[in-house]
Amino acid sequence: QVQLVESGGGLVQPGGSLRLSCTASDIDLNNYAIGWFRQTPGTEREGVSCIGTQGDTFHYYAKGRFTVSRDNAKNMVALQMNDLKPEDTARYFCAARHRCSGYDLYYKFWGQGTQVTVSS
Repeated sequence: QVQLVESGGGLVQPGGSLRLSCTASDIDLNNYAIGWFRQTPGTEREGVSCIGTQGDTFHYYAKGRFTVSRDNAKNMVALQMNDLKPEDTARYFCAARHRCSGYDLYYKFWGQGTQVTVSS
């Protein structure tokens, strides 16, 4: 079973930044659109951002504060989160699909997620 791996989460103060990474050892992420999602307890997963195979990006949450990028050499996709707010607190997941979507349906591969907590 292909597994994506997220890292970079943690506790950060409001106004701070975090950079999440999504990597995989069994697939070439360059061949997939990579979406980022967030989920809080009792809610459904919400689309955050997505980057397509051609580098095209889509943002569904926190527009202007979050950016998504690829590092093809490292087989990694990053989510840069700036000016974090307490409401950004959630578990963040990356997932792979043939093309970008802000909905979690049909994403083929998922990671276990990384917790982001924004608190003073």
